[in-house]
Amino acid sequence: MKRNLNIGSFFIPLVLLITILAGCWSSNEIDELGFVTAISFDKGEETEAEMKLREEGAGFPKRDLITLTYQFINPMGSAGGNGHGGGDQKPYINFSQTGDSIHQVIREIALRRDRPIFSPHLKVIVISEELLKNLSLHQILDLYLRDNELRLSTYALTSKGKASETLEIEGAGDFPAMHLLGITKNDFRSTKVVPSIPFTKLIGKMHSTSSFILQNVASANGEVKFAGATIINGKTKKWHGFLDEVDLEGLMWLTGEAEGGVLKTIDEETAKIVLFEINSMKRKVKSTLDGNKISFDVTIKAEGRLSENWVVEKSHDNEFLNSVEKAAEKKVEELVKNILEKIQTELHVDVAKFGEHLRIHHPKLWEKEKDDWDQTFSDVPITFNVDLTITDFGTVISK
Repeated sequence: MKRNLNIGSFFIPLVLLITILAGCWSSNEIDELGFVTAISFDKGEETEAEMKLREEGAGFPKRDLITLTYQFINPMGSAGGNGHGGGDQKPYINFSQTGDSIHQVIREIALRRDRPIFSPHLKVIVISEELLKNLSLHQILDLYLRDNELRLSTYALTSKGKASETLEIEGAGDFPAMHLLGITKNDFRSTKVVPSIPFTKLIGKMHSTSSFILQNVASANGEVKFAGATIINGKTKKWHGFLDEVDLEGLMWLTGEAEGGVLKTIDEETAKIVLFEINSMKRKVKSTLDGNKISFDVTIKAEGRLSENWVVEKSHDNEFLNSVEKAAEKKVEELVKNILEKIQTELHVDVAKFGEHLRIHHPKLWEKEKDDWDQTFSDVPITFNVDLTITDFGTVISK
């Protein structure tokens, strides 16, 4: 008995199998890519090398609006400083280019580097305050937000000085991008760290009319430190002002967003230091409408532990603990009062999310006020109450 063999039943699966095994036709070898871990954005300032190269080959006028610095992984370096004959080479290479637009800068880099820019491993971007005074976040980040190569887990930071300097850290074994990324995750340790803002959250903020803050990073002598925050105007998406570390600490208490940190108080009797460590914090906002006029009453509650006590003669008696709670409450009240005064009377901007409360609880009034809410917020009466409770004072050995 003859069997009819269908050639197609063998040929078609074979073609599909070859296609799958072939992988991506347009792929690049991993050792031919320029892996980017961080990008900084500064006001345009052409380097001497760029200037000489342009003068030799460019025949067109050029406006230097923006300088990008890409941090590439250095395949000849290593985390320990000794890899592939790299000696003491750093594990990263910072490469700067100046141009009129982001995309133009990227194409200019292609004329100077043999490895194409590969951004899926981008961890942080740092934007200088000076640049944000001239260009909006929309203008600076538009290309990256359109590009599906960029991961939305990338974090956004700002810098009062040159942003490119925040990508330089002393020590061949340190990786600046990972160092900055690690610090963004310390918001549970300090009230002076802004809750992390990856691109997933930044996109929503950029499409709203509400003002917000971005963590500022300072650099000096090859070291970096998170120091204060930059205010981004809700309308222009440009720089609006700056909050120092004390301001930021007060704002975290006012918003109830801090996940941890310590509060230093002074014992009135002995003038010695006592520290309150935050375990939990929350705020409750109550709004009152009188016609179209609104007022807010804020209750801030926190629980924590007596983490450090220099008043050694006092440790865990109730009277002393009560006095520590009162001193801590007084300190928080001072911080909150100062930040409210600054954002209402000096900066005229709501970065404490009262507008968000208004949008949820009084949507009709919000629709009327949202376009000029920052200015309206400046005259809104706000009262507040602070309630701190010590729930733990650690292991204390009685005398």
